[in-house]
Amino acid sequence: MEMFRIAGGTRLAGSIRVEGSKNAALPILAASVAITGNVQLEQVPKLQDVTTMSTLLQGMGVSIARGHDNTVVMNSNEITSTIAPYELVRQMRAGICVLGPLLARFGTATVALPGGCKIGHRPVDLHLQGLSALGADIRIESGNIVASARQLRGCELDLLGSHGPTVTGTCNVMVAAALAQGTTVIRNAAREPEVADLARFLNSAGANIEGQGTSVIEIQGVEQLGPVHHTIIADRIEAATLAIAAAITGGSILIENAPTEHMQSVLDILREIGVLLKQSSDGLHVSAAGQLAPVVADINPYPGFPTDVQAQLMALLTLVPGESRVTDNVFPERFMHAAELIRMGADIDVRGKSAVIRGVPSLSAAPVMASDLRASAALVLAGIAAKGVTEIRRVYHLYRGYQQFDSKLNSLGARILRVDDGPDQDSVPIPAPHWDIRNVRESCD
Repeated sequence: MEMFRIAGGTRLAGSIRVEGSKNAALPILAASVAITGNVQLEQVPKLQDVTTMSTLLQGMGVSIARGHDNTVVMNSNEITSTIAPYELVRQMRAGICVLGPLLARFGTATVALPGGCKIGHRPVDLHLQGLSALGADIRIESGNIVASARQLRGCELDLLGSHGPTVTGTCNVMVAAALAQGTTVIRNAAREPEVADLARFLNSAGANIEGQGTSVIEIQGVEQLGPVHHTIIADRIEAATLAIAAAITGGSILIENAPTEHMQSVLDILREIGVLLKQSSDGLHVSAAGQLAPVVADINPYPGFPTDVQAQLMALLTLVPGESRVTDNVFPERFMHAAELIRMGADIDVRGKSAVIRGVPSLSAAPVMASDLRASAALVLAGIAAKGVTEIRRVYHLYRGYQQFDSKLNSLGARILRVDDGPDQDSVPIPAPHWDIRNVRESCD
């Protein structure tokens, strides 16, 4: 497997463009199996999770074609299987997003219980409760969710979990309800921009969904969803990660295509720390040349500060003078990166769902291990800022959510080298899907 060898101490400068959102692309790709006819998607990022989802869908009989400009064309008219196997779903939690679409269109689905990053307990009970409320018969057999329904029917349901609304659960229920008879009202729906993007995608295909982006979504079921052409929103998590990369190195960069309308909580915290932010027609300008200040940051569901930026923020705070506190109310156990940052000289004390970070003058290079996707990004940022050469193992996590992250950072002045570190028993490579590019430019309108 590959590892990163990072020569730290560089100041990032230049401009970089944000890709399409991973967290929007995955449920939209999954929802495409509920659509009759062609689906054309723009700004689909080239990520391991997208490859895994594509392989999963192709195994069901979905035809997929990818162009060279992040365009993907799909067609699910020749579905031959409604089974999502463990070998693929265990690599990517978003695999469960095929459950609702398959059930709605074909009346049956068998989906392995999901895997993904080890960032704490993430049950799927709300997915199952929501689909059951729509009339599905659901049981667990041999580690699989087995669902069936002759006809889904609209209802009122609540998707509030112990740590807030469920994002993928909202996506699953929303797609299923789009093809159910009657009206469905989802209360305590997830408000994330990625959920709203899925609703826009479905509406463009003929669905009747209102209230997306709020806590109450109303869906009037339709008989069929048809061909659609849709552009995936920009990735707010990648944009936030790049902004923090500039701040942690005292750099100055322009982030093109940054979805600042979806990043208010992140921008507010960065401003409070002392990072200089300026929006223009070119993008988001980020610089941090002066003294930075500690903060108290609470991680909450959208529109709160996102848990997917918690690790990167913590990496920055290790170098901010004074005492900061980060409390993760979404995934209280998501602090595995703290131990690795401590290996680099950080002063962090994890107390339950909170971490107290006391800024140190500098970080020092050390061999570290990535535990999950966002922890990988945090360690890369720390390595760029640290003195000496940092080695980060298990960076395959990073490939799940960032397109050419090392190349992008190197274009800004970072010094990151990919090095072969031999096999890793915890990583199971996913074969690349077969991209049929013959008709990639076929119109889906």
